[in-house]
Amino acid sequence: MEQQSKHKLQDLIGAIKDKASQTKAIVLSNSPSLSFHLSLLRATTHHPTTPPPTKHINTILSFGHSSRATASATVDALMRRLHSTRSPAVALKCLLTVHLIIRRGTFILQDQLSIFPSFGGHNYLNLSDFRDNRSPTSWELSSWVRWYARYLEHLLSTSRVLGFFLCSTSSTLNKDHEEDAVSSLMNNDLVKEVDSLVSLIEETQRIPESLHVDNNDLIFEIMGLVGDDYKSALNEVSLRVNEFRERLSHLSFGDSVEFVCCMKRLEDCEERLTVLFPMMKRALTESFWGLVGEMKKIVGSCCAEKGERKKLVGWRGDRGSESARFDHQVLRSDKSFRFGSGRMSSLALPIEESGDQWN
Repeated sequence: MEQQSKHKLQDLIGAIKDKASQTKAIVLSNSPSLSFHLSLLRATTHHPTTPPPTKHINTILSFGHSSRATASATVDALMRRLHSTRSPAVALKCLLTVHLIIRRGTFILQDQLSIFPSFGGHNYLNLSDFRDNRSPTSWELSSWVRWYARYLEHLLSTSRVLGFFLCSTSSTLNKDHEEDAVSSLMNNDLVKEVDSLVSLIEETQRIPESLHVDNNDLIFEIMGLVGDDYKSALNEVSLRVNEFRERLSHLSFGDSVEFVCCMKRLEDCEERLTVLFPMMKRALTESFWGLVGEMKKIVGSCCAEKGERKKLVGWRGDRGSESARFDHQVLRSDKSFRFGSGRMSSLALPIEESGDQWN
């Protein structure tokens, strides 16, 4: 009973703070920016279970259709709101707004988000020390703040590596050209992209154990966005793994080893991800995990063969011989070549290639 009264008091205090902030914005803000500041405050209230209203999110996103300076001011205000609060509810809603900018924002809004801050070099979403121990609920929500910030950092980092924002509505317009773009990558760049996608999937499966904090609609909405990102990540990994299949004879020993390590890391995530996203189509996820397992074995076998060949040629005792030096050059030379797509239908696994295969 005492705990329930404490929660009600905290909710009341939060509501008062929200009202005071909105009143202050009305009094102090210039009329051109008033709608933005009010929408930001109303989208990031202290209520711990209510997600940001769509109309206020749309108002925030609409400022990305103006100038670059306006977009920069929008991101700056959002970040100041994020870093000035000690309320996990406010922080989560700020992070959710960041996520929605990645998903639905205009190019200039996304660009300002990706380069903010323009100086200092610090990690602006680093909320690893965020904690609110005023109640069990606020303590649990704090764990979500810490994880969600890390996740969005991984999402931004992966998007920088790929050259587009994963699961962004703007990036889906270029899907028709993506297969050609992937097939033109050099081997080491292809490995780098797979590694970054795997890192994002690894962070996805680190979602806090308290999946549903008091049937929290805010957490439910976050899970929906993360689930969509996960589907997109699986599609991107599938595209690149199939490209590796086409290059088996051209992979260096080092690239092969790195690829196998990525596939092993993915397999380690399978059990947890299956629990987190049980609604994903079973046949499609089974195809994906089957592809991962098969390619790990195939490339692993190639690694073993190349490793043995390397030992035979390079470690005979005559370490300065021409044959040893030539073998070293051959094993590394493929990194300087680009390979076109040599896709053969006989090698393709029965997994759909369309962009919505994980829906």
